Amino acid sequence: MAIQIEATFDKPTSTLTYLVYDPETKDALVVDPLLDFEPQGAKLSKESFEKLQSRIDELKLNLHYILETHVHADHITSAQWIRRANSNAKTVIHKNITEVQQTFSALFNSPDWFNTDGSAFDILIDDEGSLTAGSISIKAIHTPGHTPACVCYLVNDTHLFAGDSIFMPDFGTGRCDFPGGSAETLYHSLHDKLYKLPDDTQIYVGHDYQRGGRDLEYQTTIGHQKTSNIHLKEQTTKDEFVEFRTSRDSTLKAPKLLLQSLQINCNNGVLPPAEPNGTSYLKIPLEQSSL
Repeated sequence: MAIQIEATFDKPTSTLTYLVYDPETKDALVVDPLLDFEPQGAKLSKESFEKLQSRIDELKLNLHYILETHVHADHITSAQWIRRANSNAKTVIHKNITEVQQTFSALFNSPDWFNTDGSAFDILIDDEGSLTAGSISIKAIHTPGHTPACVCYLVNDTHLFAGDSIFMPDFGTGRCDFPGGSAETLYHSLHDKLYKLPDDTQIYVGHDYQRGGRDLEYQTTIGHQKTSNIHLKEQTTKDEFVEFRTSRDSTLKAPKLLLQSLQINCNNGVLPPAEPNGTSYLKIPLEQSSL
């Protein structure tokens, strides 16, 4: 029997989380889970995690892996909560997470609790690295450009979980203006790697921003991207893409949860240690150049 894929959409962050499982063997994995966060009050809550975990429990699944496509800058991961609730589950991210951690450790002035060697994650995977979740096979395809540690996961050779590297064709591709990002690198990741996959490969995107107010969409194909992606078609040249992507990125504002989410996500969802009053704190660096 084919694997089943269930998508959950978080409207405040336009994020998609995927539960992937074999209904016969009960083997399963989760891609890009999130924790609810209300920024005005800096309030974390577990509704999304609890909904996902309830489904895992309802189906009696054996969760093998929590796959992170990259360190997210627009929502907070619930990887730690899922790992605690599923004793066999291991967190996975690309090995270049160390580069991302080192960059943002410097931004936050190297707090003692900020991990920079990747050890907060269970598995640091390499390009074309493979994992087996019982009856489910997983292949990592390193797709840097949005961030240095972006990775897509090809499941059972037919289903690609693409994170923020590429979106639905009417929204295009991921931005490349984060530290370590590169439009030229993203072009090679998409055009020279993903577009070489079979046209019928199913793509599941990490966000859907419902362009023009349309209904939610999160599934497309390699073939459709090659003919219809508004930023990068198969015939788009590298120079054309780099010029467009660089120009567009120069107009974009930072994600609303950038500073909050990076401090937690770089540490695999582990919160900063509580201070003597029992409360955890995040650091927000102030930009004073215009004062």
